Amino acid sequence: MIYKVSEEFIDKDINPFTNKEYDSSWIAYCLTDSEEYEVMVGGGLKSIYTLKVSKKHSKWKMSLMDFIEFQTRHNKNIILSVSDDDLYEAKIAYNHHYFNEPYLRDYEPQVMVHSTSIDCWQSIKKDNCLKSWNILSNERKDWERKPIGNQLGDPEDFMDYIMFSDGGISSEIVVLSKQNGKILTNPDNYYEPGVRLYFDMRKVAEDGLLIRDGCHLKVKDTLPLYPYLIWAADWKSVGLSSRHSTPSEFTCKANSCFNKIYGKMIFESF
Repeated sequence: MIYKVSEEFIDKDINPFTNKEYDSSWIAYCLTDSEEYEVMVGGGLKSIYTLKVSKKHSKWKMSLMDFIEFQTRHNKNIILSVSDDDLYEAKIAYNHHYFNEPYLRDYEPQVMVHSTSIDCWQSIKKDNCLKSWNILSNERKDWERKPIGNQLGDPEDFMDYIMFSDGGISSEIVVLSKQNGKILTNPDNYYEPGVRLYFDMRKVAEDGLLIRDGCHLKVKDTLPLYPYLIWAADWKSVGLSSRHSTPSEFTCKANSCFNKIYGKMIFESF
């Protein structure tokens, strides 16, 4: 069900429709005019998980409708802080699109990255596929008690998906944070890089595996390495002098190597 509200309602810890704390069945989308960000996510253990998107974001209409379509399909209670005019404009722009349509849109990256630790990479190679947090939790008794995203208030259903980055630093920030057991966002912190996995998202989409939730591009449950994995980069293969680096350095060197090997300037410098 969709509930329309002003932005002020979303920021409260008590659900205005139930007069209780929010539970995992609720999620919110707030369209803003902010100059400070294009997309921002957040929530808490008690507050509602909220996706805030500025109209400065060139694809806000697609984001809004992907969010509504995806969350409606999964029976979420959606709180929208969006004007009627903006919602109507988004619906017109979204004509004939779907959150899981089997092709890449012209603005979506052809290659995306999933980063993992060296130990996890060994398991991934053995399984010959990526697996979601929930599947790994069910299969492995030694698996981590909670995902690192729990500290950001990520919804429980995030654990059913494999997340990808556009090739930027964010995927290495996840590895950095996991190594430290807490959220760290400084891209110049030292850590031990794991492996950056570069995937052909065009093939992923064409095989009906790509899902859009208004913020992320992701895959549910599992993703085979073949035929989607293009390249796996570790500290040796990108030319680092030791296994210690920073997210910014490892990201830059790995992306540069990818572009040289495959002859495509897919990623910008980060």
